[in-house]
Amino acid sequence: MPLAASPDGKHLYGALRSPPYSIVSWRVNRQNGALDKQAVTPVDASFPFITTDKTGRYLLAASYDSDIVTSNRIDPQGIVTANVTGRFHTGPHAHSVIPDASNHSLYVGNLGADRLLQLTLSDQGGITPLGKGYVAGEKNSGARHSVMSPDNRFVYNLAEMSGTVTQYSRAADGALKEVQRWPNAVAEKYGLQHGVQRPAGYSDPTPRIWAADIQITPNGHFLYVTERTSSTVSGYRVDPSSGALSLIGSWRVEKQPRSIAIDAQSQWLIASGEKSAVIGSYAIHPQSGALQRVAEAPSGKGSNWVTLISH
Repeated sequence: MPLAASPDGKHLYGALRSPPYSIVSWRVNRQNGALDKQAVTPVDASFPFITTDKTGRYLLAASYDSDIVTSNRIDPQGIVTANVTGRFHTGPHAHSVIPDASNHSLYVGNLGADRLLQLTLSDQGGITPLGKGYVAGEKNSGARHSVMSPDNRFVYNLAEMSGTVTQYSRAADGALKEVQRWPNAVAEKYGLQHGVQRPAGYSDPTPRIWAADIQITPNGHFLYVTERTSSTVSGYRVDPSSGALSLIGSWRVEKQPRSIAIDAQSQWLIASGEKSAVIGSYAIHPQSGALQRVAEAPSGKGSNWVTLISH
């Protein structure tokens, strides 16, 4: 179940990916973090990625199976409604959608087309192409998740099948231009072959690259990516001027890490593994960016998402 918090931290949203597809809205108790279910809203697709726009007025969602990205109105009580204000057909396998800091641009990882889509979000929640609507990525790489640099100058995209991290510069109108690529940090060490798309029933004994998530610290100093076959997180130092990445190192974490999250103070990274019964807490060294595991908490079976809310 992908999760997303409202910008003010007062609400949490989750997407149910098996029929009947729906979005769950919870109110967050700011004293103890407890959740109070507010509503379950039907939707017409399975969404592996959701987030909100910067105002908290729209829930943005990407559907891998239905090849769409959508925007649903969030009402004043923080409940996702059935009012779809925007719908854009992406091409094969939309895997993520993120807004930029201005809240006027959206970037969508289009895994099946090896593209990063560039779209415009209107004040009314409409979604339209920006320019030609995309920048082409590395062939057969599988553009997956993306993050914005905190200063809104760069987008970094993680490719699922190559594990490549690609940096794009962002123009004033939101248009993207590729700057540089960095290869997967752990493929050679763990003997990983190039990845492939994994449909239902996928079975292959060959160890392959299977990258999943990418996050950047709110202070902009460090960027981290996960690779599920090796169960690792790799960290990079971000150059404050050029945005270029320098590899810090890689660390074993919870088995098959699909999701990571970083706290607002850039001090902690939390890793969630799909084949781990616990989530792990890692201290981020403020100077080097190195990770040190400090704690864990039970998470049950199949844990595949983690979201942090400060209160």
